Amino acid sequence: MNLFADIRTVVLDALTAMVAAGDLPEGLSLDNVAVEPPRDAAHGDMATNAAMVLAKPARQKPRDIADKLAARLVADPRIVSADVAGPGFLNLRLDAGVWQGVFGAVLAQGTAFGRSAMGQGRKVNVEYVSANPTGPLHVGHTRGAVFGDALASLLDYAGYDVTREYYINDGGAQVDVLARSVYLRYLEAHGQDVEFPDGTYPGDYLIEVGQALKDKVGDAFVGKGEKFWLEEIREFATAAMMDLIRSDLAALGVQMDVFYSEKSLYGTGRIEAALQELEGKGLIYEGVLEPPKGKTPEDWEPREQTLFRSTDHGDDVDRPVKKSDGAWTYFAPDIAYHYDKITRGFDMLIDVFGADHGGYVKRMKAAVSALSEGKVPLDIKLTQLVRLFKNGEPFKMSKRAGNFVTLRDVVDQVGPDVTRFVMLTRKNDAPLDFDFDKVLEQSRENPVFYVQYAHARVNSVLRRATEAGVACDDAALAGADLARLDHEAELGLARKLSEWPRLVEIAARTNEPHRVAFYLYELAGDFHALWNKGNDEPGLRFLQEDDPATSQSKLALARAVAVVISAGLGILGVTPADEMR
Repeated sequence: MNLFADIRTVVLDALTAMVAAGDLPEGLSLDNVAVEPPRDAAHGDMATNAAMVLAKPARQKPRDIADKLAARLVADPRIVSADVAGPGFLNLRLDAGVWQGVFGAVLAQGTAFGRSAMGQGRKVNVEYVSANPTGPLHVGHTRGAVFGDALASLLDYAGYDVTREYYINDGGAQVDVLARSVYLRYLEAHGQDVEFPDGTYPGDYLIEVGQALKDKVGDAFVGKGEKFWLEEIREFATAAMMDLIRSDLAALGVQMDVFYSEKSLYGTGRIEAALQELEGKGLIYEGVLEPPKGKTPEDWEPREQTLFRSTDHGDDVDRPVKKSDGAWTYFAPDIAYHYDKITRGFDMLIDVFGADHGGYVKRMKAAVSALSEGKVPLDIKLTQLVRLFKNGEPFKMSKRAGNFVTLRDVVDQVGPDVTRFVMLTRKNDAPLDFDFDKVLEQSRENPVFYVQYAHARVNSVLRRATEAGVACDDAALAGADLARLDHEAELGLARKLSEWPRLVEIAARTNEPHRVAFYLYELAGDFHALWNKGNDEPGLRFLQEDDPATSQSKLALARAVAVVISAGLGILGVTPADEMR
């Protein structure tokens, strides 16, 4: 059930009838006709822009169209009134029975209420986290992991066929540095005193890896040069780090479908194949780039390189794919990796990057546009920094990591549910302050608590009702007399619940899972307000003494709220609370 879509269909049918009657010209596009909540709830239940968007192509005044449209809309029994406002907006009021029916629809459909077929099974690849396999995940990765995972769940809920993917950056020089760092811990495990030169990884997390290497190879590498151990330790250390990263992700409730190795692109012809594809389109050439911004001619050494003509696909400058010495640039394997995604048949690609990758957006979009001939869209979402606080002070670095706060530090402090919800209380491209004290507060100012408390309150009143002998299963509540729910505060909750299917589609269309968190906070607020009204107005209480029929009606409302909260939290990867402690 999507009530806004249903009423939009009523509007479209009325417009079609107006065309047939000669009130509107033929051939008008109705794609931009919308039905949405009014900006001011006092104006009505829904509003449509139909007259405004059709006035110019129809060469008519908006109010003239609106007046004729209003006369047709009120013929539908669901629409009580259609009032023209301003230059031609139409504000609609719906019959109370329509709103009361929302509660029944939620209970009948359960957490499937709000699911959408919008995606039509199209295949979408969501790549997120993709941290270098050189250590545990830090708090910045945490935000990207939560955002990417919630987005993947949201798209699945909206009818897409989603693949969650992690790109292992194991093809660059950083894994050699990792191997050297592990070798130092290996020597340490043999009782040697070691020092970590600048650029190596001094975190305590490599102590266990060094010991594990000793357990595997004994003293075979002691006193030996790099050529004897670098490749083997690199493989060993990368595998150990990926085990650590998988464990970190599991602690956060994140499960990937695919782990894709950058190293698998080297020496396999895949990079060459991707660039040959671009070359066949006339987009690869030998040339010399202009000096970077801020460089003076004296600082600049012009070198001929192999370049991708990315400016043909919206980039600011062309980008090198091969250095003058014949080595690949970092961009080349990324091109090959995205070409592989395209050849795997994905209809849409989404990359979740940290804010420091902002300069990579245009070139990557250009590459995907060129490789897919514009048929496969790429959306790149940047997640901004997270600032951690505790006791009013910045949270200190993790000794285990050496120089940053880890994902485990955060999860161990507050748990995965709080971590995930808080990470989605801001839009991904806005900075986020994470205060360990505030996120555990039991107050309205803490959105995690506020939403969970609403769900727990529903379960509490259902338990009390069961003890009082009131049938509280969903089937019984769905069959309750919902016409008894006629107070404005109760109908207001129905209106809020009716927005859920529409919200899901908007959030999925814009790739913005934070909208779900915002919606849940508002829904919880409306529910708490109704609960509190019951303190002053006994007729609004969910349990009506000696009136089981009315109690069932009001419990149907409460249960419907809990169902939608549960569905929304499920998208965010948060477990609903049955009780608060």
